[in-house]
Amino acid sequence: MAALRVTGGRAAAALLRPGPMGLAGPTAGYHKKVVDHYENPRNVGSLDKSAKNVGTGLVGAPACGDVMKLQVEVDKNGKIIDARFKTFGCGSAIASSSLATEWIKGKTVDEALKIRNTDIAKELCLPPVKLHCSMLAEDAIKAALADYKLKQDPKKEEPEKKAAKA
Repeated sequence: MAALRVTGGRAAAALLRPGPMGLAGPTAGYHKKVVDHYENPRNVGSLDKSAKNVGTGLVGAPACGDVMKLQVEVDKNGKIIDARFKTFGCGSAIASSSLATEWIKGKTVDEALKIRNTDIAKELCLPPVKLHCSMLAEDAIKAALADYKLKQDPKKEEPEKKAAKA
């Protein structure tokens, strides 16, 4: 059972799955920074995935079922000018996605690649049991930027794909 969160009369693409206690008190036990990003998610939505200057990363955690889509729009100088996300998961996954999009906006591609899950986890005060959420956010950033780079030079394939074809 999943409930689509509605904020300000519009459906937010951040989805909440009920935990063992159900949907009652979904923010109970979360740090106030997580609650803030969960209740007021930043940069929810999608960008045009077919645009050459947009990279899309889709990652998931099989252990818990969280799925995170993160997209970046990069200008001609290599600076990230926009970032959007859609996440199906717990409050920590939504907060990690939201924070990641805030942090990468205005950075160059190389600067954004330096963001680590430990930085996200520390900022959100995530407990050890929720560290996988920050790992997903880091993986989503890397995947979106890899997709963007591939679109810039489609003839230059990722080494794993070349090896798989051989």
